[in-house]
Parts: sequence; structure tokens; C-alpha cells
Amino acid sequence: MPRPQKHSFPEPRLVTETDDLAETTDRLRSEPFVAVDTEFMRERTYWPELCLVQIAGAEEVVLIDPLAPGLDLAPLATLFDDETTIKVFHAARQDLEIFLYLFGRVPVPIFDTQIAAMVAGYGDQVGYDNLVGALTGASIDKSHRFTDWSVRPLSAAQLTYAAADVTHLRIVYQALVEQLEKEKRTSWVAAEQEALADPSGLTADPLKQWEKLKARTGNRRMLGILKQITAWRETEAQTANVPRQRMLKDESLLEIAATVPRTAEALARVRGVARGFAEGRMGAGLLASVAAACELPESELPRPARGKGHDGPRPPQALVALLKVLLTHQCEKNDVAPKLVASSDDLDAFALLPDPQGPLLTGWRREVFGSEALALYEGKLSLGVEGGRVRLIRTGD
Repeated sequence: MPRPQKHSFPEPRLVTETDDLAETTDRLRSEPFVAVDTEFMRERTYWPELCLVQIAGAEEVVLIDPLAPGLDLAPLATLFDDETTIKVFHAARQDLEIFLYLFGRVPVPIFDTQIAAMVAGYGDQVGYDNLVGALTGASIDKSHRFTDWSVRPLSAAQLTYAAADVTHLRIVYQALVEQLEKEKRTSWVAAEQEALADPSGLTADPLKQWEKLKARTGNRRMLGILKQITAWRETEAQTANVPRQRMLKDESLLEIAATVPRTAEALARVRGVARGFAEGRMGAGLLASVAAACELPESELPRPARGKGHDGPRPPQALVALLKVLLTHQCEKNDVAPKLVASSDDLDAFALLPDPQGPLLTGWRREVFGSEALALYEGKLSLGVEGGRVRLIRTGD
């Protein structure tokens, strides 16, 4: 891995006026890449409230204040739309969600150093602090990690802290690109970046939120009610811009799905539901969702996830266990993070029936793991131990 080095960076500059932002982004568009980070607040809202955008170019570090009176962020959108300049993030998902909400689209093209680090052998979801330390020898100041970024004016210490993330990120990006090119893994990262930038994966689907509550039941009617009322909560929270848990907690939704209240009086008896809520507009909407779910035909009710109450096929657990061992072995051999190669759901699906077009048998994952997993599934490969290490044994070995 690259030898850690220390670097010096230009002083950050705060941008609060549209003309300054336009001139700055025009300059940055001439660069091959820029490092980007954000500071935001989300404790009081459903949608993240953008408080600061940090961008580092080769010769300047700018801190853009979205809360500055009269500032138009359109020039920033123009920079993000420029396909000749790569936008470098670390753990980009939340940043991309912010810009998708703000501009209606995500920056292009992007490079996520967390994904790249997983491909380069730095472990599962490596933290930014650790990655900076490994690649630059610097340490990250954590003193303002939990500051309220919506309060103005921002202090000099806050601005210095915010700028540090993107200045180090430039060096991290360059080191990772050099390593990935040397190891011929650039295409691996490109495939993952493309999937990350898909807007459909950045927004919460109201009709899928019920799955996150992990209801321990095989009662499909209850699951149908849970699906409907969880979708109702998600939509209302988005519209009102209120955190979903502040609107109605998960525990209350699970109790509603189990007890099926049909009146405001019954709804008010649910733990966590205030009488004012139950008797008002929100309560009426929630009860309407319960009633609609009760009328759904059996064919439209969701099926439980694998586990308790699941009536679908279950993967052979012994085979899944062997696949996990093989995954660990192959990822150690190739120095890549297992979580990036295959999830538990991927292994379960593969154990039931390998899909030739599935994620494990296409692209770079087939090279790292999929081909060997298929050989194991087909009985052409077995696992043994030699000298305290896992050994792959081919048929006839």
C-alpha cells in the first residue's frame, strides 16, 4: 500500500455570494477532479438540511454557505453536471441524496473513496479517519463532529474542521487511483460507482419501508396492514418534512398492524399515539390506510421475509455456511472486502439456485468469488484445511 505522506493545503475561503460561486465553479470545471463533502442537519427534518458544501481543487479550497442570504446554488449544479470533472466523495450516499433532493439529479461522474478502499483491501466500510491516517499520515480533528452547522456565523475553527475533510480527500483519491491502476481493479470500482449513482437507490420507496421493521409474524394480513400504514407514514413524513420516527414510532405501527384499530377511540389506545393525533387529520388518514389494507385480496398481501413464518423455500444452511467460508477465503486471497462482494441475501439466493445473470456470476465478482462458488455448488470443488489454512480441493485432486 502507498506510503503515508504529509501535505500542506491552501487556506479555505468562504463563499456567500452567487457571483463568487459562479467564478469559482468555472475555475473548478477545468480540473480533472474535485473533492466534495457536506455538512448537514437532519435531527429535526425528514430531508437533510444542507448547511455547508466543501470543495477542494488543486489550488483552492472553498466552503460554500447554502444558508447565506440570496445565494443561488445554480453554479454548483453546473459544476456537478460537468462530466469532464470527477466529483470525489467518501461514503457518498448521504451527500448524493442531498444533491438529488436539491437539484433533482446527482453529480456526474462520481468516485467514492470508501468503495474504492474496499476494493483496494482496506476492509469493510473503512472509516474516513482510518483511511486518511493510512494514506496521508495525518489525523482528523474530531472536535466539531457533532456541532450544529445551521447556526451562523460559523467560527474559524468550524471552517478549518470542515475544510480538512476535502483537502485530505484529494490525496486519498490520488493514492487509491494509483493503487487500483497498478492492481488492474479500476473497472471493479467503476461498476460500483455506477450503481451508487443510480437515483432509484437513493430515495426511500414508501412501499418497501415495512420490511425494515422486521415483524416477527407469518400473518400475511398483518403484514399487509403494516405495509400500508408504513407507506402512509413515509409519505406523510416526506410531505411534512418531519422525521418518520417523530411522526409515529415503529413500535406503534407494529401494534396497529397487530390490533387493527378501526376507530379514533381504538387508535388512541395504541401506545405512542396521542388522542389529538388519533382524532385529527393524521389519525383519519392512518385509519383509512388500515381499512384499505383490510380489503386487500389475499393475492396482494406480502409474504414474510425468510425466517419466522416464511413459507417459501429456504436455502440449505450447510451450503450457505460453506459459501461464507469460501467467500472469506477468496476475499483474503484477493485482498478485497467481503461485504462488497456478496451480502447474506446474495449467498442465500445463490444457495437456492445460482443465477447466471446474477451479481455473483457477472462482472468482477465472478472473477473473485462467483466461479469458485459455482464449482462448489456443482460438486466440482470442496474445502479442506492444510497447515491451519483453508484449501480448495478440485474434483480429482
